[in-house]
Amino acid sequence: MISNDMTTLICGSLAFDNIMVFPDRFKNHILPEQIHILNVAFLVPEMRREYGGCAGNIAYNLMLLGGEPLIMATVGDDATPYLEWLDRLGLPRTHVRHVPGSFTAQAFITTDLDDNQITAFHPGAMSFSHLNKVEHAKTAKLGIVAPDGREGMMQHARDFVAAGVPFVFDPGQGLPMFNGDELLDFMGLADYACFNDYEAKLLSDRTGRSLEQLAGEVKALIVTRGGEGSTIYADGQRYDIPCVPADQVVDPTGCGDAYRSGLLYGIANGFDWPTTGRLAAVMGAIKIAHRGGQSHQPSREEISELYRHAFGAQPW
Repeated sequence: MISNDMTTLICGSLAFDNIMVFPDRFKNHILPEQIHILNVAFLVPEMRREYGGCAGNIAYNLMLLGGEPLIMATVGDDATPYLEWLDRLGLPRTHVRHVPGSFTAQAFITTDLDDNQITAFHPGAMSFSHLNKVEHAKTAKLGIVAPDGREGMMQHARDFVAAGVPFVFDPGQGLPMFNGDELLDFMGLADYACFNDYEAKLLSDRTGRSLEQLAGEVKALIVTRGGEGSTIYADGQRYDIPCVPADQVVDPTGCGDAYRSGLLYGIANGFDWPTTGRLAAVMGAIKIAHRGGQSHQPSREEISELYRHAFGAQPW
């Protein structure tokens, strides 16, 4: 049975990803012995701008699944194209706050022919995410605290608990902002937690706890391992979820967000953990075959068919 009344509040960033391709190799232009006086310019004939940010990507994928995502994020004076994109998708922006005098968060990513990347990230309006309050989203039945401003992430976690709304702690690349005690606080507040393998190792190092010990703090702890699949620690058990082969590997940007949409959809609809993890894996495989975090457009039927092809059963 699929719920029609499970609004999921997605606290996280909306960002522009400016992606440039340098048609050479950085190593041909960066002299190791001159690294202390680095002054280089890369001519990048190819450039594209994608709609990104964890909240935007997760909401987009959850919408594809037929879920009810509600974005809570902050944007700057330059956000009009992104806001128009959300309108075209039919994603409500009731809780997308404009912060005057700021830029929308954005990444400037330059990639060379060896797939090395040099990235600069400007947080902009994301640093004001704490101005948004979970309590204002009255319809939320489930939530996620995804990478965002440090203060906002801490506040939204406490807000979810105060509102009695279960939530997923998903710090992503924001994890290094927090020390061991703060991370343990998050784990104590959250109902679910999700990390990639690098983040999970960092979490263990900073808290001094093993993954099995940390799993005892939440209903489920999920660790993604790229091409090696993922692991869900829940109910005192370990569920190993295989990776779903992709049609082609084009762009890993936003794959983790796509995976998390499957988790949220499974949790919202009471799926068991193997089904939830497999659906998440299917969403990641669909995404990796497309450029950008929000350009793939499978129908719900196509998602179900890909799940059936991979696992021999329907997800719903």
